Amino acid sequence: MALNDKSRNEAVLKAITANRLRDGEVIFLAPGPGLGWVERLDDAALFEDAAAAETALAAAKTKAEGEQFAVDVYAFDLRVVDGQRVPVKTRERIRALGPTVRIDLGKQAAA
Repeated sequence: MALNDKSRNEAVLKAITANRLRDGEVIFLAPGPGLGWVERLDDAALFEDAAAAETALAAAKTKAEGEQFAVDVYAFDLRVVDGQRVPVKTRERIRALGPTVRIDLGKQAAA
């Protein structure tokens, strides 16, 4: 069964991602009021409510781009499946884990 199949019971959540300017690293918005960033999807803030995600996205985008810390700030869909955070789209899965050609590189190697 496909992960984006609407018949699944797992709720679709939102997370916010960007690319850090100094090294291009994929980063995710951290939980909490400080609008900080983390490098692992497992540590990212999750939003059940679309309005809350949009509010956080606007604030994160303004701060990250204003401070020239990160670019391409956007929200994406994910599900929690068997306790694991799984992005709905393949693009986000690759961004969360690292290169697909060698699993000994990127964030997937650290796990």
